[in-house]
Order: sequence, then C-alpha cells, then structure tokens
Amino acid sequence: MTTKKDKVKYEFSSGGVVVDDKHFVLVIKTKNLKNQTVYTFPKGHIEKGETSKQAAIREVEEETGVKPEIIKKIKDVEYWFYKDSQKINKKVTWYLMKPKEIKSNPNIEVEEVLWYNIKDVENILSYDSDKQLIKEIRKILGV
Repeated sequence: MTTKKDKVKYEFSSGGVVVDDKHFVLVIKTKNLKNQTVYTFPKGHIEKGETSKQAAIREVEEETGVKPEIIKKIKDVEYWFYKDSQKINKKVTWYLMKPKEIKSNPNIEVEEVLWYNIKDVENILSYDSDKQLIKEIRKILGV
C-alpha cells in the first residue's frame, strides 16, 4: 500500500546571484521552513507558463527590489527535504546576474536585503549549496 508519505512531490525553482561591478553580492535574510533565520540568495517557484530565466528575474526583483539582468546560467542544484511529512525533490536553476535598476522595497517574505563583499560572503551564508555557488562564481569572475 502506498501512503502520502511514500509519494514524492517534485518542485522547480529558479534564483539569482546578483553581483555588482565592485564585487558585492546581494544576500537576503529570511526564515526557513523551521522558522530559523537564514542568509541565502533570492529564489522561488517557477510559475505556470514562465521560463526559469523569467522566474529568476521576477523572484530577485520581488524579494530584493533590485531588477536584475542575467549574465549566464550557473548550474542546477537538486536536493531533498520534507515539508509536513511530504517528501520533496527540489531542483533550483541558478543564474549569475548583475543589477540593472533598484526599483522598490522587498516583499514581506524577506527580513533584510544586504550587499556583501563576495570575498567574505561565505562566512554568513547558511547553506552549503550557496557556499559552493559563490565559489563557482568567484572562479567565473576571477575574484
């Protein structure tokens, strides 16, 4: 017999690592599913009819107030977690971006938006996958 707990839900998200020309990176302070404070990069679900690029741009702008421009795709990151006893497989497509325009205040999901030096940002990031992303971006940018 198959239970709800045995079934896997697949989720697809997209996000951006925004780096300005002085090598400061955009980081958000928010809460995770356990209501713990985390420092991470803006990302969110890909909406129906949206491409991963469109979702990444929308999510960065909604969460930070910064309208970004995509430089290039970095990579896809896949991980597993449980939410309300539901096993979830999540795939996130990450893009390297640059700020195009600062438009508005971030939405309510985000507690704070920070510009952090790319050489020091690993020290505050909460997730190992984000730390790996920033290492790859530093190689791409040569910093």
